Amino acid sequence: MAHRTLRGKIHYTSKKPDRLDQERGREYFVWVQQPDGSRTLTAHCEIDDAPAVVRDVVYSVDPKLRPKDAFVRLTVGERFLGAGFFRMGADSLECESYGPGIGRISQHVEPAGPYAWFGTHPIAADGFNTCQFDRSAGPAKRLMRGYLPSLDHRGASAPLIEAHHIWLEYLGDEVVTVKAGTFTTHHYQFVGEDGDPLQHPPYDLWVTADDDHLFVRGEVGGYMKTYYELVELEA
Repeated sequence: MAHRTLRGKIHYTSKKPDRLDQERGREYFVWVQQPDGSRTLTAHCEIDDAPAVVRDVVYSVDPKLRPKDAFVRLTVGERFLGAGFFRMGADSLECESYGPGIGRISQHVEPAGPYAWFGTHPIAADGFNTCQFDRSAGPAKRLMRGYLPSLDHRGASAPLIEAHHIWLEYLGDEVVTVKAGTFTTHHYQFVGEDGDPLQHPPYDLWVTADDDHLFVRGEVGGYMKTYYELVELEA
């Protein structure tokens, strides 16, 4: 077969003093790359913190690594919350979503200019969403325009198209060792827009310095105080 497959697991832990290094969730993912360069991520995510979140995602990008389509299904507190299909283009985004709290909703959004990413909330996808960052001038900070299926920091709301722009800073390259191995990585930091009431706490992440843009390690500060680590990888 001509396609290439990567499989892995990401471990979620807490860095809060009362729960230091305790497991709080896990993620299993599969990346499939087709011969033309297009890719599809399949991810199963579990967050144990009450109310528990279970998320299943299928997310695809085109050969230029631009968002193409996604499916998101959620349960929160062991109850079905919603499911949605998204189709992304240069000039429009479309969504068909259903959930007990929202009924059936169809959305059509015309972006005001180009956007760099679509955030589906799996940690593996967070790493991949750095792929459009231009590092040619070295360390720099840029505002990345994008969209999400949920503005909740855990992604725990019924999936709908939500605009969200976030600062991304490239801090340089580092060699990082995690349970899955030792990797040469790009070190980035996501920071929410100033004055945004939904601002995300600073989120440092280390992504492989190659065309895979594979998530290796992540640390979120502020009120969240969480840590993420690639613990298994099969190529």
